Amino acid sequence: METALKITQMVLSVLLVVVILLQVKGGSGLGGIFGGSESVYRTKRGVEKWLFWATIILSVLFVLASIANVAIG
Repeated sequence: METALKITQMVLSVLLVVVILLQVKGGSGLGGIFGGSESVYRTKRGVEKWLFWATIILSVLFVLASIANVAIG
């Protein structure tokens, strides 16, 4: 049981890193320094929204797996 939990935690951590790296941060170049149009609120759509929710779900699962790993081990 302990080995399966550790493997699950490792897989979740790799997936979480991949999902975070896939997220595109809006290009805040020099225009953002001088108050460019980058500060306008915009909604998440499509893949960006899916990656946002995947990040939340994977992070919650990772925290739960970590707590379970500490409780068992």
